[in-house]
Formats: sequence, C-alpha cells, structure tokens
Amino acid sequence: MVCGKCEQKLGKVVTPDPWKNGARNTTEGGGRKVNENKALSNKLRFNPYTTKFESCRICRQKVHQVGSHYCQACAYKKGICAMCGKKIISTKNYKQSSS
Repeated sequence: MVCGKCEQKLGKVVTPDPWKNGARNTTEGGGRKVNENKALSNKLRFNPYTTKFESCRICRQKVHQVGSHYCQACAYKKGICAMCGKKIISTKNYKQSSS
C-alpha cells in the first residue's frame, strides 16, 4: 500500500502491457521508441542484486521493496504508506487481523 506520490517511485515492468488503453509502454502516443531495448533503457526497474533492503521501522523485519521503510504487514495495520509513512486511511472502525 503506497500513496499516489510514492507510486511514481515504484519499479517498472519490462514486459509490455497487454491492455493498450492507458498503457505507458506502447509505441502509440509516444510511450515507447521503436526498437528500444526496454531492459537497458529503464533505470527504475527492479534490481535483484541490490543490498539496500532496509528493515521495518516498526517490527525490524526486512522489507521486500527497495526504498520502503515499512513492511506490508505494518503498513496495512497502521493504514500508512509503506514508503514514506504518510497516513492513507483511518483504521479506527476496521477490525483488522495481522495473521
């Protein structure tokens, strides 16, 4: 669960979207160049060899997303963005389990 501002920081997928309407990586509408190697040109893609996985600021568990400070379980329980910690939803009236 990430906020709208942090959604731009998420990694991009190399494969093209099968759904053409609104896809960012199609050649129509200036989304992609013809004969472009997307695996080499996209700098925001996932890098499996990084050692920059932080630990969660609440439970100290390793975070599975680069750039995040909170694990998904803690972000869900608190109703916060996993990357920046901004409050997204009020969890006052929800009955949530952490199982």
